Order: sequence, then C-alpha cells, then structure tokens
Amino acid sequence: MENFYWTSFTLKIAIKGKLEGIYDAWTKAEEIEKWFLSSSQFSDENHVQLSKSQNVLKGDLYQWIWYLYDDVEHGRITQANGKNHFQFTFAGDCVVDVLLREEHEYVIVELTQKNIPTDDQSKRNIRIGCHGGWSFYLVNLKSVYEGGLDLRNKDNRFKPMLNN
Repeated sequence: MENFYWTSFTLKIAIKGKLEGIYDAWTKAEEIEKWFLSSSQFSDENHVQLSKSQNVLKGDLYQWIWYLYDDVEHGRITQANGKNHFQFTFAGDCVVDVLLREEHEYVIVELTQKNIPTDDQSKRNIRIGCHGGWSFYLVNLKSVYEGGLDLRNKDNRFKPMLNN
C-alpha cells in the first residue's frame, strides 16, 4: 500500500459552465490552447491532422507544447465519449483520466493521473511535478472559462515561475 500514494493522484475542481463547453476545453485544439497549451495538434491514427475546431476521438494522437518549455509531449487518446469522459496517455506510460459531471450550475472536473512509476525520478518529476502542474492548470481552466483571465506566464523573461 505504501506505493499507492506515489502511483496516482486525483484532483477536483468545480467550474461554473456547461458540460459541453468544458468537454470541448479538453478535446478541441482551439479550446485546450486557451488554458493549457501554447500549441496543440491532434491527428487521427493515420497521422492526418485534425482541424483545430474538431473534437478528438478515441485512438487519435496528440502533440502538445507549453509556453516557456522546450518539452514536446506526444500521446494517444484512449477514451473520448463525446460527453463527459476523456482519457489520454501522458508522461510516458501514465494515464490521465478526466471525468466531468454536472452539479447545480457547475461542472465538476475530476482528473486522475495513474500508472506513475515509483523510481525516485518519477516520484519527483511525475507524481509531485504533475500534481503541481495539473493543480495550476485546473485553476487556469476555471479562470479562463468563468472569467476569461488566462493566468499563464507567457513572457520568457520570467521563467521559471509558478504560473508557467
């Protein structure tokens, strides 16, 4: 049981909005760039690039780039039901599960990252690093979709900072 803490984590946030809009925030390149990425490219399993306004489907591939980071993340969409469940590979063999549910006038976003390796580097960079990263980006998702304010630092004169 000791390794369970290191192999996964779950974060939740309530966002005032419509389920369809929050689902699109994760599954359309033009939307995910508003709160998470500087560049998002989705393609189908044959590597044909999707339109930025198109929802991804299970089996599609992604290439993601953040502001102020040189890293490029590649992965696969493993679930996309068109309504409230989105899942993708991330940080190697990890899986990120995003579940959405309506509660009153809010959409509850529940994000779980799992299959995190338990070597010291993965504990530091993935378990602790991704937890901090997802915490910030979920708050930014809320900020962008509730009020329009993007909290990300995009000025390379100020890196690294909390809000990169």
